[in-house]
Amino acid sequence: MELKLKRPLAFFDLETTGVMVSNDRIVEVSILKVSPGGKEETLTLKVNPEMPIPAESSMFHGIYDEDVKDLPTFRERAQEIADFIADADLAGYNSNKFDVPMLMEEFLRAGVDFSLDGRSFVDVQNIFHQMEQRTLKAAYKFYCNENLDNAHTAEADVKATYEVLKAQLAKYENVEYEDKHGVVSKPVVNDVEALHAFTNLSKPVDFAGRLVFDADGDPTINFGKHKGKKVVDVFEVEPSYYSWMQNGDFPLYTKKVLEGIWNDHKNKKKEARTNNPVQSSIPVKEVNRPVKKSEPSKPITDDMLKGLQDKFKK
Repeated sequence: MELKLKRPLAFFDLETTGVMVSNDRIVEVSILKVSPGGKEETLTLKVNPEMPIPAESSMFHGIYDEDVKDLPTFRERAQEIADFIADADLAGYNSNKFDVPMLMEEFLRAGVDFSLDGRSFVDVQNIFHQMEQRTLKAAYKFYCNENLDNAHTAEADVKATYEVLKAQLAKYENVEYEDKHGVVSKPVVNDVEALHAFTNLSKPVDFAGRLVFDADGDPTINFGKHKGKKVVDVFEVEPSYYSWMQNGDFPLYTKKVLEGIWNDHKNKKKEARTNNPVQSSIPVKEVNRPVKKSEPSKPITDDMLKGLQDKFKK
């Protein structure tokens, strides 16, 4: 089945030193870009992560320190990767939770201004987990009826992800799905924007999941003591929370998104003050305080004078 595309769709997979977005680094990236009309282009490259690769990570993806020690760093290849993806929509397996935020973190470290605005994001794992709930290897066997050789190598995984998505579209065409609210739909269709809506389950603002959209479409905190509260409401009651997050161990893209919300909030407050200037500097309670009526002065009498003389003994 050929994908119906309005613009390129870039399937990508990352192999890394670990799973901590803010601390770990990319060691391999593979991108399969599919253009409208079916043209396929692949970019696969390893990079020096500028840190040791933990043994458990090397055992998982097969990439060791000696394999990358003489290679260019991600910073040196970042613009090439950004140019290859260009204005493509992004797809992957568990990409919304891991690959997208990790890629953005590395772009920001490298000083490459790669914008996510206006893109669609198709997470093939979310289609799979909602419809079947298995792993990529099982998904490949289930949907494509083939064994996945060289699993956990970036190029094998990204090609398998592409094949799985095409098989999912064929299998679930016109298949009904009932969500947790009892709403029935046919969500798996050959349309990237529709798949974006179906696979972005938690509606993250920053992809790392620290900030998510609520039912009203407003960014909310998704962790800690303020979990479930609108970000702007937290700014109102605890402005220092913004500084705490900016100075904390959070992904750079999370901080960038938070900065945008903070600046927008400040600008709206400034605009509100401009449109509603204070009419008077006199407090309302002073303006409304009742004025005491002055009583007419009494004439001075001899008794009053005598009283004053006795008081001062004159």
